[in-house]
Amino acid sequence: MHLAHDILLGLLAVIFLVSGALKLSGNPKGLEGTRDVNIGDRVARLIGLVEAVAAVGLIYAIRYPEELIGWLANLVLWIAMGVAVYAHSKANKMKSAAPAIVLLVLLSVVLVIA
Repeated sequence: MHLAHDILLGLLAVIFLVSGALKLSGNPKGLEGTRDVNIGDRVARLIGLVEAVAAVGLIYAIRYPEELIGWLANLVLWIAMGVAVYAHSKANKMKSAAPAIVLLVLLSVVLVIA
């Protein structure tokens, strides 16, 4: 179970690091998803910062699994994905919420098998 946990953490860390970096850079492709649900660019960049920092926390958790940082990073990302699903729902764009839902499920799995 430990190996599956580490693989999921690594996969999630890469996904959130890339996603966060794209939002932070102001890349139109990275901001497209947040613009679709009426979230401003400044807030999107803040979300990108949170994603990138939490991704580093997930990487830290692979090396130091007994530390609380990994669990907190996972929880922060879980909340962020829950808010993303809510934002898509509120904007009546649930079809584009699929990535956030998949990530929410994967984060939930990591929390359960931790």
